[in-house]
Amino acid sequence: MTAEQLISFARGAPSLDIVDVEGLKAAAARAFDADPAGVTAYGTSVGYLPLRKWIADKHNVSPDQVIVTNGSLQADAFLFGHLVQPGDDVVVEKPTYDRTLLNLQNLGAKVHQVTLQEDGIDIDELRGLLESGVRPKLAHIIPNYQNPAGLTLSAEKRRALLALAEQYEFLIFEDDPYVDIRFRGEALPSMLSLDTNNLVVHASSFTKTVCPGVRVGYLVGPAALIDAIAKKATNLYISPGMVSEAIVHQFCVSGDIEKSVRTVSAALGERAKVLAESIRKHIPGATFTEPDGGYFLWVDLPSDVDVDKLFPAAMKKGVAVVKGSDFLLDGGKSSLRLAYSAVTVDQIDEGVRRIAEAIEEVRTA
Repeated sequence: MTAEQLISFARGAPSLDIVDVEGLKAAAARAFDADPAGVTAYGTSVGYLPLRKWIADKHNVSPDQVIVTNGSLQADAFLFGHLVQPGDDVVVEKPTYDRTLLNLQNLGAKVHQVTLQEDGIDIDELRGLLESGVRPKLAHIIPNYQNPAGLTLSAEKRRALLALAEQYEFLIFEDDPYVDIRFRGEALPSMLSLDTNNLVVHASSFTKTVCPGVRVGYLVGPAALIDAIAKKATNLYISPGMVSEAIVHQFCVSGDIEKSVRTVSAALGERAKVLAESIRKHIPGATFTEPDGGYFLWVDLPSDVDVDKLFPAAMKKGVAVVKGSDFLLDGGKSSLRLAYSAVTVDQIDEGVRRIAEAIEEVRTA
């Protein structure tokens, strides 16, 4: 099967038609014209300083509270590597990003998954875990349009999490790369913006709003923590890529970032709507919550559908999906994560129809 025939719901990346290639080309030219010395030099481990300042202003913090990284996954890795020791308790959502699980397990952390409800992590379940004596080093939370579930943490639960973090002395890691890709509803305040006690470290990325290829993300936190991570970054790679960060800086200060966000949000909002309609039409018995933004929709299929069998059957029909079990320590055997970001509207219904055919095959096998 050729790549052209494959319909992929597997990867959370924007399709080329919604990437502002011309805007990026113009930003690259401006970056080299405006600061050739800075763009071509090693730079510093905290990242391209003008972009660092732009990010600091966006989040109303000082620049020494920001480190710019090679994507937000590296921001995650820096924070986990700095804070988490073998045997440390860590709270994550259930389900959560598969690479978060992998990274924490590789560090030897004791990972506790806490159930996601429609309005975010189950606060009562988390409180019960804390009352039982578990003392997490940190809680990893994806508050907006969560990966993989597509759910959003309510304002009430954001404040409740902060209260628990203060009471039980753990750090909230607010991993927030999808926040700007909103289709409906009102934007909610970040936990970083609500924090008055240095309880929150915040990460985000330009992958979802500019393009994945720039590999630019960042971490915002207490200055001492950022400084300690920056020292480790210096030993690891001297500095991240100044060229890509300078391009992103020009893309942002020109206002092209706002146009890009509008383009991506409009396109993905339409795709998410069509995907939901197609699932209702082709896969009766499937349950899901339509996301208010982001890249992903989580589907619970009827319990007699085994995704370990469905995955290869769907691939044979030319459609790629991700198994729900990849995002859980246990369970998810009848669930899928569907990314609608890289598929065009005219591919979605055909892709879901192929999944439905594969479901019938594995049910009758």
